Amino acid sequence: MNLQLGDVSHIIQLAIAPVFLLTGVGTTLSVLTSRLARIIDRSRVVEDLLHGENSSPVSPPGVEEELHELYERSHLINRAITLSTSCGLFICLVIASLFMGDATSLNLDKLIATLFVAGVFSLIGSFIYFMREIFVATKTLTRQRLLGKRKIIARES
Repeated sequence: MNLQLGDVSHIIQLAIAPVFLLTGVGTTLSVLTSRLARIIDRSRVVEDLLHGENSSPVSPPGVEEELHELYERSHLINRAITLSTSCGLFICLVIASLFMGDATSLNLDKLIATLFVAGVFSLIGSFIYFMREIFVATKTLTRQRLLGKRKIIARES
């Protein structure tokens, strides 16, 4: 394997576009893990309301539904994180294949294309799960808002 400086710079130029995609995936993973941490924190608070030492025998209305929705959200975010991580792995393999194929003069075009498409499909799947998690979170907020309005109406009556 006899690489020249011009060959290395050409390989680096080929790898630039996937690196930008990898940066976006990293940012997406940061957002997803942050949301998962918030879901976990909230579920601990809600579980403590239901099952903690200071919990009352009658749980406040909507708490069990909220806990169920938090579990659903955590599963959706976990799937989104898994798919985003898979996307990052596929893109890293694309970059490595670009270097190996160009450095060794192997024809890895089909492998590179397959890995890139797999990465894009993984990212699409991750966004779909992320969008579903947002819908569940919005549903939770709507339900809690309606419960709050009912409490206000009950107090005024």
